[in-house]
Amino acid sequence: MMEADFWLERWQEGRTRFHRDEVMPLLRQHWSQLALSADGQVFVPLAGKSLDMLWLAEQGHAVLGAELSPLAVAQFFAENGLSPDVIDESDGRHHRAGRIDLVCGDVFALDSTSLANCAAVYDRAALIALPADMRRRYVSEVYGRLPLGCQALLITLEYPQAEKAGPPFSVDAAEVQALFSPHWSIEEVDRRDILAQEPAFQAEGVTALATAVYHLRRVA
Repeated sequence: MMEADFWLERWQEGRTRFHRDEVMPLLRQHWSQLALSADGQVFVPLAGKSLDMLWLAEQGHAVLGAELSPLAVAQFFAENGLSPDVIDESDGRHHRAGRIDLVCGDVFALDSTSLANCAAVYDRAALIALPADMRRRYVSEVYGRLPLGCQALLITLEYPQAEKAGPPFSVDAAEVQALFSPHWSIEEVDRRDILAQEPAFQAEGVTALATAVYHLRRVA
């Protein structure tokens, strides 16, 4: 199991290649398929300092982010010129600015009350950041606390796991089905070969790399 210290050290040492300096194109392309009302709250687990949270807020959504690293949280607000109100609550330290509420704490500590108003989840770098045993716990416990009707835009990576040590980890379509059925309906809405755009994976000897996008809905 990957402990909290692993991620805290990655941020402290600046080893955050997973952070993107732009809004994720797949988010822009596929978000409208969820057809959320503009004021629907969106949960962003393992949020880091993702600019995707700003984009979601610009669409009118209230954003509830969860991030373990205080450094990532501080950088998010500082780099975007935001001054949050900081409030300690039972599930972590909340940083609120505008439509964004970024909780610094353990994502597993978020309870059903915290997640009750979430209309959707945007999961780009959470599921694939976790090893297999934690993925099962994460879906069971965190996704399990989300309300009926909640939707999710889930983005995964697929590659021969033996060719590279995660994170990010490979999560194929069969595992998505195993993790989310029968409580979530699952529709794959995009799949593309991205190896040519990922020289770091090539440098590690990875021979195939794809990204997949799923539209999920809580049905049970």
